[in-house]
Amino acid sequence: MAVTTSKLLWCTLRFKEKEGTWWVKENSDPKHYEPDGLGMLDPHQFPWILDMMDPLREYGLSNEILEAAFVPFQAQELDKDQVLRLVRVAEHILDSEEQLFAMPNVKDGDKGAYADFLEHIMRLRVKLINDTIKLEQKLTVEDVDEQLSELRNQALIEGRDIHPFEEITDILEFVPLGHEVPNDEDDDDKPARPQSAAEDIPDLPDVEEDKDMEKNLRWDEEEEPSEEGREEEGGASGGRPASGRRR
Repeated sequence: MAVTTSKLLWCTLRFKEKEGTWWVKENSDPKHYEPDGLGMLDPHQFPWILDMMDPLREYGLSNEILEAAFVPFQAQELDKDQVLRLVRVAEHILDSEEQLFAMPNVKDGDKGAYADFLEHIMRLRVKLINDTIKLEQKLTVEDVDEQLSELRNQALIEGRDIHPFEEITDILEFVPLGHEVPNDEDDDDKPARPQSAAEDIPDLPDVEEDKDMEKNLRWDEEEEPSEEGREEEGGASGGRPASGRRR
């Protein structure tokens, strides 16, 4: 695939105090990253999700798929209207020691890197459940997708966007009704919801926009995961998880 110069260099975020979550207000590439309904994982949520995925590693969790699913940004400025400006960073999000925000890589929609990631962790969660819970009938990806789709449809009825933190944790915490996964994470360990925008971000570093960023960056989503990273044991197939974004 041909290399394309990246246009996603910056974005601004608005903070929803009631939910304690960040949402994209504007970005430098709205054609591929439509701001409407696009949430952003903050520096507290992303590490928590990484910890939640640790049990999936023995079932084949792919760092390649994980990294491709998110575009890393660093906070630059919080203005008087509580709008946070971020700039994109070129380093790999899993290797960075900085406190970064993570934007879902939704460039190609239901066929893109973020959708692949949701499907990947759903398949691994199903494997974990079938391996640790004695069910009369083995759980399938279709079973989980159907139940989570009901939650997404209810949100659409309510006119509510699904934040990626909620979308991902719904998969990572999924358990069949009436059962529980041994040693599953306690909800009380989730990052506390901040009450204000300033409370949710670290001390703002002195970050300058890299004038050569456009030359140095490639579309992260153009580097497709290897076939080995995409293959799942058991050969199960199913539809992609329902997207929580409204169009």
